[in-house]
Formats: sequence, structure tokens, C-alpha cells
Amino acid sequence: MTNKIPPLVSIAIPTYNRANTFLKESLASAINQTYQNIEVIVSDNCSTDNTELVVKSFNDSRIRYFRQKENIGGINNANYCLDQAKGIYFTLLHDDNLIENDFIEICLKAVGYSEDIGVIRAGTRWIDAEGNVLREYPNMAKGLSTDAYFRAYFSGQTACYLPSTLFNTKRIKEIGGLHSKYNILEDVMAEIKIATKYGRYDIQDMKASFRKHDSTLTRAAKVSDWCEESLMLIDLMCELAPENQTRIRAQGKRAMSSHNYQMASKIKSPRERFNAYLYVFKAYKYTQFPPFINRLIYYNVFIRGARYLKRRIT
Repeated sequence: MTNKIPPLVSIAIPTYNRANTFLKESLASAINQTYQNIEVIVSDNCSTDNTELVVKSFNDSRIRYFRQKENIGGINNANYCLDQAKGIYFTLLHDDNLIENDFIEICLKAVGYSEDIGVIRAGTRWIDAEGNVLREYPNMAKGLSTDAYFRAYFSGQTACYLPSTLFNTKRIKEIGGLHSKYNILEDVMAEIKIATKYGRYDIQDMKASFRKHDSTLTRAAKVSDWCEESLMLIDLMCELAPENQTRIRAQGKRAMSSHNYQMASKIKSPRERFNAYLYVFKAYKYTQFPPFINRLIYYNVFIRGARYLKRRIT
């Protein structure tokens, strides 16, 4: 690297009432980056706890603290952070997630400190409320074409998570920030739009942690909303890679219907769960049977097989 000043990177933390749980840890992971040319934007969404005191206790001039006068909603708070960003690159670190201390440095070194990459992506861990690792998603998308990258997303070879993604700030602002119909897959949609048009760089190592816990926002979304938005995601991918849309659509429908069946399986009411299964079955044009039907099929096959073996033996 020459004497040129390395690009400024904006780490944004939209927060609400997490002062006594995860905020300190998230903010520390941002401040403790080995890459020094950063700004940390904290937008307090009118919290009723001592969020401001927690932020100011870090006493770091790189932190820019904003407090909303009223709660503007999670997605608007995230986009407010983006509006304030001055960096060449931007990452959104929700107040319960973490980044490794070398995340920014690894990403910028990998692209030779270029300021023109659309998206820089790393792998992600899932952690629980106590920080225990639940699952690991190394990013295996390096060198893949656009349609192969999309299909790798559906097969689990790569995952799209905000804390492990560096967006080119100019480009994400150009597309209007983070938005989708129900704000469930807004991050994935933004990422694939920018990556397709402006390029991406993939890093295999896991450099961020996405926390799964009872109050994770996407868990509150309705199955019907998940279905509609995931079908919109498939349509967008087909639009961005039209030459391979048949394969993308087929694989996407299988993967996303399975995911939405899993969402439905968490519904406690048997009647509502059954109705949710049927909704997914219809929404995906009968691509895959609901899991309870698959179990009946497997059970029937097993019984028939057992009876056949019994007749052969006797």
C-alpha cells in the first residue's frame, strides 16, 4: 500500500433498549478493530434505558451518537445510520451482533484497499444469547459466477448476513438503502443488487457473529410474509441472471419452501401450524410436501417394506 490514506469505513449500530444486554459487547467489537480509520455511528431509537451512558462510557472520538426523538422503527433507524455514514464502505452491526477485531482490516487488505468494490463479504457464525457457537457459515462463494453465487446461497455454501458484509456506501445509497416489502430479506436483496452490478469480493473465513435469541426480529415475521418476500427474492435473482433463471427458480423454490416450512413448524397452535404448512405448499406451487406429509409417506414406505421382508422371510 502507498502513502494514500486508507478508506474510511463506517460501522453503524442502530440500537434500542439493549444497554443492559448486548450493546456493550457489540460496540466494543466495533471500537476494537485493528483497522483504525473507522467511524462508529450509534443511532439510539428513543431507548428508555441508559443507552446514552453506555455509549459515552467508551469515551472514543470515533463514535458519533444520535438519539431519535421518537421510535422510528428498526428499518428506518438502520437507514438513518446509512444517511449519516461518511465512509467509503459501510457495515450495519445490529446491537446484538459482533464482528471480529480484524474484520475490517482483512476485508480491505483483500481488495488492496480499493474503493470501487460493490460488496465485500466474509463468513458468519450463529451464536446464542451467551455467545456459544450454534452454527458456522464459511463463505464458499469466491470465484463463483453470479448465478452460481445465487444458487450457493440456496444450498447453504454462502450466507448473507449484515455484520459480515461491507457495502460500498455510495452504491447502497444509490439503491435507496435497505428496503423490501416486509423488511425481512432487505439485506439479501441489497447485497445481490450491488454485487451483480458493481462486483463482490468473497472471504471464506468467518469474521462476524449473528446472534440467535428469543427477540431476534426476523423470528416475529409471519410465514405468509416470509413466503411472499422469499418469492420476490427468487424473482429478483432471475431478473439479475436471466440466462440461468430456470435453475435459479427451481433451486430457490426448493430451498425457500423448506425454510418456510421450518418457520411454520415453530408455530405452537396445531391448527395455525397446519394452516401455515398449507399456505407454504400453495405459495410455492406444490414444490415440496409439508414435513408431516413426508413423514406419512416415509412411514408408509417403511411399513410396506417391513411387510414385504416379512413375507420373504416367512
